[in-house]
Amino acid sequence: MKTQNVSRTVLAAGVGAVLAATALVYLPELVGQGPPRPPGPAERATIAAHAGAQAALPDLAALITDREKWLRAHPDDEASWAELGAAYTERGTRLGDVRDYPRAERALRRSLAEKPAARGNLDAQLGLGALAGARGDWKTAREWGERVRKADPRRWSAYPVLMDAYNGLGDYKAAQKAMEGLEGLHAGAVVRTRAAQTYRDRGWREDADAAALAAAALAETGAEKAAALARLGDLAWERGEPEEALTRYGTALRLVRDHGPSLAGRARALTALGRTDEALREWRAALGRLPLPEYVLEAGELYESLGRDGEARAQYARLRTGTWVRGEVTLALLDADHGDPAAAVTRMRAEWARGHRSVRVADALGWALFRTGRPQEALEFAKRATEEGLRSALFAYHRGEIERALEQSGPARRHLAEALRINPEFSPLLAPKAVKALAAVGEPPDELPKELRREPEERSTAAAGSPGRQRKAAGASGAAESSKPSESPGQAEQADSSKS
Repeated sequence: MKTQNVSRTVLAAGVGAVLAATALVYLPELVGQGPPRPPGPAERATIAAHAGAQAALPDLAALITDREKWLRAHPDDEASWAELGAAYTERGTRLGDVRDYPRAERALRRSLAEKPAARGNLDAQLGLGALAGARGDWKTAREWGERVRKADPRRWSAYPVLMDAYNGLGDYKAAQKAMEGLEGLHAGAVVRTRAAQTYRDRGWREDADAAALAAAALAETGAEKAAALARLGDLAWERGEPEEALTRYGTALRLVRDHGPSLAGRARALTALGRTDEALREWRAALGRLPLPEYVLEAGELYESLGRDGEARAQYARLRTGTWVRGEVTLALLDADHGDPAAAVTRMRAEWARGHRSVRVADALGWALFRTGRPQEALEFAKRATEEGLRSALFAYHRGEIERALEQSGPARRHLAEALRINPEFSPLLAPKAVKALAAVGEPPDELPKELRREPEERSTAAAGSPGRQRKAAGASGAAESSKPSESPGQAEQADSSKS
């Protein structure tokens, strides 16, 4: 759940990179000999995109309006169609509004109709890759991204699309290579944001924090700085520092008053601090601003943890009946914990069959299998989720419970304790269960496990020395004697004369 919030912020950065690749640079007109007029909202959005920065949402809306108006008079302008499609995708991602995605596809397909891919329309192809990623179609995103990279290996904006795609497919080595390619071609906040994601996914928390701090320092717009600060808040919350997270989210919200990821982050941090009334208000604000499936589930679980079952059921029903993109993992967790675990298994097996083998999918599939009474099968996927590098309290908790069901007390104790050590307040509903489960496992025994203990006779024999050991000792003594240097004839005669 937490990781979805982070990945959505990262995806927005990737879509922004595509918009940068398709942007037209507006040059302010000169009026006589006077200073140039300041750029308007649409121009600001284009300038930000050209620099690889995230535009303010009002500016992005102005850019969309401007391109729509232009294209009514110039319908054969394939570059503007591609730019419009990329802008639709970015707006849909940042607002959680799936209605923008069909608009984006129509614009991008129209761009290809005006100038086909075979004639080098890389902007539209890259836009289709970002759109596929926004919809969670990682194979298609990879295909478009690789086409663009093959045609123009130095086009930096292809690499964020490929990173999203390979992360979604669970190919973390390829994602790392794409990251290295991006670093070799571009700089700035978008690159540091991507580096923060990569370091986090590998479990390098200090490096991730440093990269996110650099992204905030390099940000060129308020929207981009808010996104970097929200990332810093996510990292702080994930490592169990809600006060620090609250500060980061608050700073982001002073820059962008209704920043959706920061509103959701504040809700999590306030929950961890026990300020549940404030947390519920923040969840309502977050869902009004950015209604993502993971937010709906988290809000429902907070209500359930407070005994407000009716409101929890309302959130779960909203999640089940809504239209979502990239919601398969969240819906599976909903079914596994609050509905039909068998349906969750079916859902996640379908994702796995599509090649979507990220740690999030592995964790959700393992948990769903466990909830249907198949812990042995579940353990395979839980191990895959926890051993890739990402340090997730939720993943560690799931694995610990699976191992406890298999009566693997040592591993269960280790992973349940790890979940609480990573973030003792990782979930208002599940963290208390982790505490109880760890107590049920108990402390490790003082004695060695039975298979490592020796029987009393073995211990007495070992103390006295077995015949085999005696022979070894004798052999060692003989070897020691034989290893002494032999005396020469002269030395022997001197010894005899001294004796006489």
